Amino acid sequence: MEHLLPKAAHEFVNGNPDVLFIDCRSDAEYFFVGHALGSMHVSWCDAPDWDVNPEFVADVKKLAGHSMERPVLLICRSGKRSVEAGNALERAGFKRVYNVLHGFEGDLDPHRQRGKLNGWRFDGLPWEQF
Repeated sequence: MEHLLPKAAHEFVNGNPDVLFIDCRSDAEYFFVGHALGSMHVSWCDAPDWDVNPEFVADVKKLAGHSMERPVLLICRSGKRSVEAGNALERAGFKRVYNVLHGFEGDLDPHRQRGKLNGWRFDGLPWEQF
């Protein structure tokens, strides 16, 4: 798995029309906190139990047209879940898996707040909220 800072990930998406850009956060995070423009949503784990989605790999395979060669870029809140999800995709045979470092909201600052140090939104990259 390769790791890209948010700005490099944005350039990667813009320069590679075949990239499958997956936001693997929970439903609530994706819909209410907002998400990177152009990303598709497939939860790695979700409320109420926060168990790993047993259909995650199968759902990504469907979106990829069952091509294990198609590049997959993963983003989550801070970069932890996307690494776990990426490892699962690699174990399943995906060859080109990428992770967005610092995720959508970024790392916690000294006051335990996100969005103040790094991340997709912090870098001013395009996003939307429903």
